[in-house]
This record gives sequence, C-alpha cells and structure tokens, in this order.
Amino acid sequence: MDNETFNMSMRKFLKQVGVTRSRRLRAHVRDAGLTSGTLPARVVLTIDGQSFEHVVTGEIDLGDG
Repeated sequence: MDNETFNMSMRKFLKQVGVTRSRRLRAHVRDAGLTSGTLPARVVLTIDGQSFEHVVTGEIDLGDG
C-alpha cells in the first residue's frame, strides 16, 4: 500500500461523502418542514467485499426555529 495514494484517495472519498450528505440532509430538513429540535442520526460505512463496518451516531441540532 502506498500511504500517500491511500490518504489522498480516502480524503477525496470522505470529502465527497461530506458534501453529498450535507446537501441531502439540508434538502430533507427543508422539504419535511423541520424547523426545530434535534434529529438522531446514524451513518454506516461499509466496504464492499470486505468485512468492514463503521457506525457513527449522533444528533443534529436544528436549533429553536
């Protein structure tokens, strides 16, 4: 494994995940008319063909509206 290639590829992938996730989440909140409160959230990352799964859980705070 070439660490530099791996790191650059991983960063590119995670940046794409972050940008698309943010856009989709904003669109959902807007379209659902959500204005306040918190949203329990979970992201599951898997690698096809590998026995890898990483779960991140948390809350997204929409504020008081």
